[in-house]
Amino acid sequence: MNSQLTTEAIRAKLAELEARADPLEPDQATLREWSRLVSEFGIEFVGRLPETPAYSFNRGSKADGFPISEQPGSLPELLAQVDRQMLRLGLNPASGGHLGYIPGGGVTPSALGDFLAAITNQYAGVFFAGPGAVRMENDLIRWLCELVGYPESALGNLASGGSIANLIAFVTARDAREIDSQSIRRAVIYLTAQVHHCVHKAIRIGGLSEAIVRNIPLDERFRMRADLLAEQVGADLAAGLKPFLVVASAGTTDTGSIDPLAEIATICQREGLWLHVDAAYGGFFLLADDRDLEGRSIPERFAGISQADSIAIDPHKGLFLSYGLGAVLVRDVAALQRSHRYQANYMQDTLDAIEEPSPAELSPELTKHFRGLRMWLPLRLFGISPFRAALEEKLWLCRLFYQEIRERGFEVGPPPELSVCIYRYVPSTGEANEFNRRLVEAVHRDGRVFISSTTIAGQIWLRLAVLSFRTHQREIDYLLELLTQSVNDLVAEFAARVRP
Repeated sequence: MNSQLTTEAIRAKLAELEARADPLEPDQATLREWSRLVSEFGIEFVGRLPETPAYSFNRGSKADGFPISEQPGSLPELLAQVDRQMLRLGLNPASGGHLGYIPGGGVTPSALGDFLAAITNQYAGVFFAGPGAVRMENDLIRWLCELVGYPESALGNLASGGSIANLIAFVTARDAREIDSQSIRRAVIYLTAQVHHCVHKAIRIGGLSEAIVRNIPLDERFRMRADLLAEQVGADLAAGLKPFLVVASAGTTDTGSIDPLAEIATICQREGLWLHVDAAYGGFFLLADDRDLEGRSIPERFAGISQADSIAIDPHKGLFLSYGLGAVLVRDVAALQRSHRYQANYMQDTLDAIEEPSPAELSPELTKHFRGLRMWLPLRLFGISPFRAALEEKLWLCRLFYQEIRERGFEVGPPPELSVCIYRYVPSTGEANEFNRRLVEAVHRDGRVFISSTTIAGQIWLRLAVLSFRTHQREIDYLLELLTQSVNDLVAEFAARVRP
């Protein structure tokens, strides 16, 4: 800066810059109009969902990009671009026809909570700066801890999803069990081939890629064999290794299976291992009052989860909220804090405000989105009852599909423990994997509903994953009829190939 500038010149420059930046603060009339346009756009989107395809093969092109310009745009034109170049391409996650992967749905008050969080720009990282925001998030976490049976002393963090929740838990386990550079190659992690792929990603990012990872065999229902876990831990201890972490699943993505958590917890407590339960998909079924096809209650299916050292659970799955909200729950909050707390000199003013633990001291994030409002607002507006009913409905929809698809000649996997089941069609002629690949493609080309597939032991299986609050009997009935018709068409095509 020119040292000869006068104060008057500096003030003149500031006045000029303020005037040029002024559009960033629209007047009240403009804000009302923009809010009206965006709100109407969203309401119309939700209103046409019953007639909107769940999937489109159209993925657009590079020409359908979203360039940034120095010049201002028109909000109606920008909304039209969003509709044309985003909402009509690929998968529609808000659709009740989304029956693949693990659906969510996004109850509309979740978006209103995000609007409030963004427009007020509340900071939810440190209690000193945002006591109300931090208190809200911690109270939500305490409710989750109560749901899984944790003691009042437990806490955790609202993360962006199960991936970060698992990462936070693994880092905490690593430090709590004193896995350092000297012991990393002797450290042992136990899991199964059915864990979500983000588990392996978290192991790598958490500095544990050099640890020994054991895949414990599964039973006929794709659940961890607790007896073989005990044998393997014993063998590793005898070999001078350092077992420290077991990753169990309470609702796998592939099959919806729940590992025998109580038996696994007993082994972990006996041997001093950290037990982490990935309940990102399945955890909120703890709200349901239900018995499965074999008469087992929800508490029986989830027995032992309260004994875990840490749990990942996703509100954007089982509470049907908008994407971007997972949670990690940790029994020993001091261990969580030891791994994630860090103090900077410029933050010294915050140290006296300790009525609530700060999320910034319990997670990797210092700057974080205020995620609590997208969860708190729907729960308070609706109450828990409709969430519980919707979860129970998903369990019954999966059972309906499982029984009817079996009656239509499909091979099925184990009876569903939750709201995911696997099935496939084995044709009398032709290769079964190719047939089922073509079957998935036929459903995708139809587009009204969406399913996904997986490969288990070299066999392609189709998956039904019911978790959108907008999924009801009509979507299941439509899928059943579509699969039946598609099978008939493919059987005829495959038969024609082998005719002389």
